Amino acid sequence: MLRRLPKFAAAILSATVLVAPLRAVAQQHPRKHTERVQIEALEEQWRKAVLGDDVVAMDKLLSDDYLGIQANGEVVTKTQQLDHMRNHRFVIDKLETSDLKIKLINNVAIVTSLAHVTGIVDGDHLQGAYRYTRIYQHLASGAWKVTNFEVTPATGMHGPPLSASPAPS
Repeated sequence: MLRRLPKFAAAILSATVLVAPLRAVAQQHPRKHTERVQIEALEEQWRKAVLGDDVVAMDKLLSDDYLGIQANGEVVTKTQQLDHMRNHRFVIDKLETSDLKIKLINNVAIVTSLAHVTGIVDGDHLQGAYRYTRIYQHLASGAWKVTNFEVTPATGMHGPPLSASPAPS
């Protein structure tokens, strides 16, 4: 025969069952805020590394298994990306980002943004608006590393017209 709990005991038990998940969410909120701030700082480090042609900084940002997909569809590894920078095949003079969105899922951060870019890629002048997705993984060491990157021309976006033409001599 089942014993019935007094009404107040049942109310306390119900409240405990409801409050426990809320407490877990509250504990995750500061962690997610901290991670979001870390990713925003890494995005700024990325921007500065690209603008400054800083191979050393980029090397620290990219995971060893990094894969990037360029706007022309070319897939590059970490080594290839760093070589593009060393050989000045990829020189960005202006990189302004907006519409930053960060989605945190466990140990992964998915970042999307709109970038207005001016520079030279493989000898061609580059100017336009691009959407990108960058994926960071939080490693056991505690560091966030970029594992994947993809950029797509954002036609029809406000800003300078999308163009690629031979660089002036």
